[in-house]
Amino acid sequence: MNDISMRAITPVSWGGPEVLTTAELPRPVPGPTEILVKVRAAGVNPIDWKTRSTGGFGMHGEPPVLGYDVSGVVEAVGLGVTLYRPGDEVFGMPEFPRQAGGYAQYVTGPARHFAPKPAHLTHVEAAALPLAGLTAWQALVETAGLDAGQRVLIHAGAGGVGHLAVQIAAARDAFVIATAREDKHALLRELGADEVIDYTREDFAERLGRSVDVVLDSVGGDYGARSLEVLLAGGILVTLPSPDDVPAAEEAGAHGIRTGFTLVEPDSTGMRALARLAEEGRLRPVVETVLPLERAADAHRLGETGRTRGKIVLSVTTD
Repeated sequence: MNDISMRAITPVSWGGPEVLTTAELPRPVPGPTEILVKVRAAGVNPIDWKTRSTGGFGMHGEPPVLGYDVSGVVEAVGLGVTLYRPGDEVFGMPEFPRQAGGYAQYVTGPARHFAPKPAHLTHVEAAALPLAGLTAWQALVETAGLDAGQRVLIHAGAGGVGHLAVQIAAARDAFVIATAREDKHALLRELGADEVIDYTREDFAERLGRSVDVVLDSVGGDYGARSLEVLLAGGILVTLPSPDDVPAAEEAGAHGIRTGFTLVEPDSTGMRALARLAEEGRLRPVVETVLPLERAADAHRLGETGRTRGKIVLSVTTD
């Protein structure tokens, strides 16, 4: 029985941000093939407040601890781990969609759910990258097979997933089109967008016509059906929010368009690919707000406005 405690954020019930509370919980112990990471920073993602509100996938522990993205320092390694040693700096998204417990001073997870932290990124920046970055990578590179010269439309281009997707697509020499409010256009052009559309003033479908190879939809609702209007025959629409947001297969198939829902998975290979782009200066997480761990509820309130640029990150430990 481990009697060493740590601070963590746990909901007293499922509900609004006010259910989040700071608690003293036992520090986890790494099992075989696992590492124990002292968390320096924890990323905040929409899945966190959706889980807080409803219980999410129902795969959390007791007590539940929210959070998936972490960056920190290896404190200890379990039996059979050879990839890392205590003192190594790592970042990752362990266990998703099962509980990772990122809103805490320590987490454990399979060693291969982590990757070495890019030296050019701070822990705060690195914590902003795993879930959103892997979502964008797996959707654009692995699912859509985005290639040089293709035209890609990225909805909510300045959001957590979107701003990383813009950079990944630009790094693959695609022609990048993004939707966002006008006050975010300068940022998107800086990140590599070739064309930016203010969705509050202009219908993207009318502007683009049928001219796009790949659409990444992180908005949902009617965006999927409307996006079918801009895709070329043989194009692909990748939907992120929910399977319910994927347009009917018959409607897409009539135009020779592929559709699908993508749920991100832990992937060390993908993490290392993101790290290489970061080291090369081609991928930079934008962090709009950093709050202490104890203000996780405020981070959720801010995130739920849907108006943030890039990511929100919790600062956990500094020593």
